[in-house]
Amino acid sequence: MPSSSSAVVTGLTAAALGTVGVLAYQASANAPAGLDRPRASASPAPGPGATKAPRDRRHPHALPAGSGTGERVVYSVDDDRVWLVGAGDRVRRTFAVAPGAVDPRPGVYAVTSRSNRVTGSDGVPVEHVVRFTSVDGVVVGFSAAVDGSPAKPPAAGARTGGIRESREDGAAMWDFATIGQKVVVVR
Repeated sequence: MPSSSSAVVTGLTAAALGTVGVLAYQASANAPAGLDRPRASASPAPGPGATKAPRDRRHPHALPAGSGTGERVVYSVDDDRVWLVGAGDRVRRTFAVAPGAVDPRPGVYAVTSRSNRVTGSDGVPVEHVVRFTSVDGVVVGFSAAVDGSPAKPPAAGARTGGIRESREDGAAMWDFATIGQKVVVVR
């Protein structure tokens, strides 16, 4: 009898796997187009041809209009600048940064991980690493070189996602941008 019991179990297992396969195929065939593409948020992010967020020409370092509300980090890809925005949409700090070779797409993100000290993707020891997304497998986040050196332009063909800031600005970012903190990327 043991051989017939194992045959029954094998048959039931095969039937169950077949059913799961059919259901998975039906689900994928009926899923909305584009559902398999990861997105930064529930809000659609503007594409590569997106217009730049309006700026105050008299105050070039002013917080970009349309950069959201509430406490958040705002990063302008085009201006290479960051704003730490506190309660009441009050800018606590703004500073220039040096981008990596890979830019995040405009959109709304959240801080996903942090590291006190690591080696950056360019081989430089960095501190106060605040990560918020990845682009085609390249992790993107803010960091400061431990030795305080300015960021060097990425080597030709390098795919780095580190957005470098000064050590002082990195410490401010570290204190402000904890896990889950909103990060808004604008053009």
